[in-house]
Amino acid sequence: MLEHDVIIIGGGLAGCRAAVEIARTDPKLNVAVIAKTHPIRSHSVAAQGGIAATLNNVDLEDTWKAHAFDTVKGSDYLADQDAVELLTREAPDVLIDLEHMGVLFSRLPDGRIAQRAFGGHSHRRTCYAADKTGHAILHELVNNLRRYGVHIYDEWYVMRLILEEGQAKGVVMYRIRDGEMQVARAKAIMFATGGYGRAFNTTSNDYASTGDGLAMSALAGVPLEDMEFVQFHPTGLYPVGVLISEAVRGEGAYLINCNGDRFMATYAPSRMELAPRDITSRAIGLEIRALRGIHPDGSCGGPFVFLDLRHMGREKIMSRIPFAWEEAHRLLGIDAVEKPMPVRPTAHYSMGGIPVNTDGQVRSSADSLVEGFFAAGEAACVSVHGANRLGSNSLLECVVYGRRTGAAIAQYVQNRKLPELDERPYLAQAKQQIQSLFEQKGEIRIGKLRQTFQDCMTQYCGVFRTSELMQEGLNQLQQLKAQYDNIYLDDKGTVWNTEIMEAIELRSLMIVGELILSSALNRQESRGAHYREDFPERDDSNFLKHTLAYYSPAGVDIQYKPVSITMFEPQERKY
Repeated sequence: MLEHDVIIIGGGLAGCRAAVEIARTDPKLNVAVIAKTHPIRSHSVAAQGGIAATLNNVDLEDTWKAHAFDTVKGSDYLADQDAVELLTREAPDVLIDLEHMGVLFSRLPDGRIAQRAFGGHSHRRTCYAADKTGHAILHELVNNLRRYGVHIYDEWYVMRLILEEGQAKGVVMYRIRDGEMQVARAKAIMFATGGYGRAFNTTSNDYASTGDGLAMSALAGVPLEDMEFVQFHPTGLYPVGVLISEAVRGEGAYLINCNGDRFMATYAPSRMELAPRDITSRAIGLEIRALRGIHPDGSCGGPFVFLDLRHMGREKIMSRIPFAWEEAHRLLGIDAVEKPMPVRPTAHYSMGGIPVNTDGQVRSSADSLVEGFFAAGEAACVSVHGANRLGSNSLLECVVYGRRTGAAIAQYVQNRKLPELDERPYLAQAKQQIQSLFEQKGEIRIGKLRQTFQDCMTQYCGVFRTSELMQEGLNQLQQLKAQYDNIYLDDKGTVWNTEIMEAIELRSLMIVGELILSSALNRQESRGAHYREDFPERDDSNFLKHTLAYYSPAGVDIQYKPVSITMFEPQERKY
């Protein structure tokens, strides 16, 4: 059995920042990061637009309180305001710390860190590294893991969380290279496993974003919070779904329909293209429904709208948003200096996740905690995003709450012993799980079942929802779950068997999908990214509360917990 003081699952920003903080706080602690890809291949590396902080380099009027208000208003008043206060107060400090680690942020002519406008923010406070901000931050954090001697298990897939008597004790892990299995125990386990965009058929997320950490937590009896709130980013490049960063609109690009109109004037006249993402995504969806979308031949009635950069000029495009230009050119052969980009909403971010307090400790219910279990980043829900996340707050959450959770873990493990754990039953069950997949005499390919599931989620739980739609989605999902036992694997080997991983990931996605649909069906209101055409208004008297969804094979049990309101009373959300 492998042993460490702390085990962190996930090599993205939140996991790496926590590992660095633990090692800084107490260099004697034995810290390990387990990741199913190499850490610098984590999805954090794809974050483009920036990270918000009130540095006052560009806008001297900005304050942390203004940042907090924008975040709470953007969340449609579902964010926990104590958590938002910590996020926005600590933002300048964590940003300067990143800069001291060596992160190369874009600069103003006098050398200060540059800041750009972003959707839903009332001031120019988004710091950036051109449009490769996640890449710039993650590379420095991974360098620091090496500097501090953190042990990295890269390309190990964690199959199971071991939770006994209300305490997280370890994990079962599978080495992709050769199929070796190990149990690892630790005084504290942290999940930083990212989101689950692959539950949908069009997503900006990478192939590894399959909700493994959320599914493992749910199977261990931990509730998942606010899973109905899935952010669809307005500008996914059509038809591939790859993200065109909000930074492009922050630098001045227009959204136009088939008549050439900047249609955001109808939906959010004060903010135009820089309205929050849920509002902008719905606006694009409504334009397409009204037959003002665009066909590839330029005629009306098509499936996308245009993101128009042409008026910005080549120099600005190539210096400020080169990666966005590159993606359109590489994938569609479009030179965005000369032609507009076709875009439509794409599944992008999970506001919900594993419920945690502001120290990153996982909740087992509204008022109790799981011993030894922590989480941060997109996999967690401390609820700084509520029903809708503002752009450039996700990298900030990873760094602020990665640091806070790391500091809390470093204190938590002091003078604690390694937990008592018998690894044998867990190894036997994991080996049996793999063996039964090898021996299954099914007739369905994993890829076909996964595609059908993703189509189901997109059709029945997308940008626009109704009770009838979601109930049909849940019925179809039950049928698809029944077909899981009818899949078959071509590859029966142990060396780089990607089919084994795909089979386990598909089970994770189906669990996550059922929790999303069940939570969404129960919330009979429209709030943020959760838009019900049968309940189009927000309903604070009945639903100003967080969903806690408990999974079991028999079904999903829904409970609720209150929202923390400490600064701003809920009001109508207008832009």
